[in-house]
Parts: sequence; structure tokens; C-alpha cells
Amino acid sequence: MALNDLESKARWLRQELFKMAMRQRKGHIPSSFSCIEILIALYYGGIARITRGQPEDPNRDRVIVSKGHAAMSQYPILADYDFFPEKELERFTQKDGLLGMYADFRIPGIEGISGSLGHGIGMGAGFAMAARQDNNLYNTFVIVGDGECYEGSIWESALFAAHRKLDNLVVIVDRNELCIMGKTEELLELGDLEDKWRSFGWHSCSIDGHSFDELMPALNLVGKTDRKPLAIIANTVKGKGISFMEGRSEWHNHMPSDKQIIEASIQLGIES
Repeated sequence: MALNDLESKARWLRQELFKMAMRQRKGHIPSSFSCIEILIALYYGGIARITRGQPEDPNRDRVIVSKGHAAMSQYPILADYDFFPEKELERFTQKDGLLGMYADFRIPGIEGISGSLGHGIGMGAGFAMAARQDNNLYNTFVIVGDGECYEGSIWESALFAAHRKLDNLVVIVDRNELCIMGKTEELLELGDLEDKWRSFGWHSCSIDGHSFDELMPALNLVGKTDRKPLAIIANTVKGKGISFMEGRSEWHNHMPSDKQIIEASIQLGIES
């Protein structure tokens, strides 16, 4: 897709997610909105090699959203890929629906699940190792939250991937600097994540996580990092696209009022 098309697709995804969440008044909107451009670049920018209608293709690239509270961000994309009927989006979190607040393996196209945080990189490293052993060429992409980087399992997996020289593994850190309890640097300082990942043996870089001009070249580094796994620190804004949610941790799992729904819908370009 051309740059303008990717930007249009990002607007579409924000609109679909907001409508999906408002039907049931459930969902983690800000956490999902901060990683929109990352997902669009992967699925529609020619980065992740995934075939429409074939969620079980053994040669597919794997995409894992490890920050489980943003699981819903994948759902409209997977429906658009014909992995399940679009009508399932209307049944989000309903008892008889396929799509829950947190993803599970019943959902076609979901490669990893996360209620407890910190496990996506371990799963991704396992996929990458299996691909290496089976002489398969698929890549694995894992999106983690910066607050998730408090988890020790993140760094255990980082050491493993570097030791095994898994250059078919990419971790994208959604660096929105917020978690449910507040600002990450005030709760437990993470510091320079680019340098931190580099010190663990990864090739690392920092980018604007909402800019396709920066996302695309960074993601295209996969397999070109001198046998090192790739860590991309994507600087983002939590709640990007809805002004009163942007950069405010209190909106982590909070629902807007009727008046705010109208305001957000206008900002997102949702027609009434």
C-alpha cells in the first residue's frame, strides 16, 4: 500500500475499534490506539507475509500482541483478512461470541495469548527457533508494552533470543510511557530502552511509532541485522486519535460518557 493508503487504513482501524468497544461499553481503547500504525504497517505494509483466508498457512509470518489488554486491536484486521466473519465484531465480549476482551487460540489468526503480561517474547522466540530448526523462512513479530517490560520474563527471553542469534524475530516496544497505574518512568524507571535492548545483544533502534515513514524502514531491517534479533522502540501516544484520552492513564479501561462518545466519533471521522 502507498503511504496515503496506510494512513487511511489506520483511520479505518481506529473507527472500527471505537465502534466495537462502544457497542458493549467494554475494551481498552487507549492501549489499542497507541499501536494502530504498528499493526497497519505489519499487516498492510507488506511486512508480515500473511495470506488472506489462510490463518493456518505453515509458511505465514507470526504476529503476537503480547500487551494483552490491546488484543482487540487485531480483531478488525483478522476479520478483514477473512479469518472469521465480520459479524463477530458486533458480538465482541458477548457470551456467545468468538472475540473476548483477551484473545485466545479459538480465534483464527491469533498466535499468542496474554492475560498475564510478559510471555509474548518467549512464545515469539519459540516460533523463531522452530522456524530455524525446520528450515522455514517465516519471521515472528511481537508487540509489547513498555509497562510490560517490567516483567522479568521479557529479559529472560531477550537473552535467549540473542544467544540463539534469532534474526527472524522482531520485538516492537509500544513506548507510550503509561500503564494502568501512571507514568512508567515514575513508577519504575525503564530508562533508555534502545540502549537497554542493545546491551542484551539485540540490534535496536528508536522511531516515531505513528509515522509510516519511520516504521517501514525499521521493520524492513528484519533478517538484515548481522544475526541479531531486532528491537524497535516505537515512541507512541496512548489514546492517539482521541484528544481527551491522549497521554492520560486514567482512560486505560474507562468508558466515555454519551457526550464524549459524540466528541470522539467526530474526531475519528465516524459518521452518525
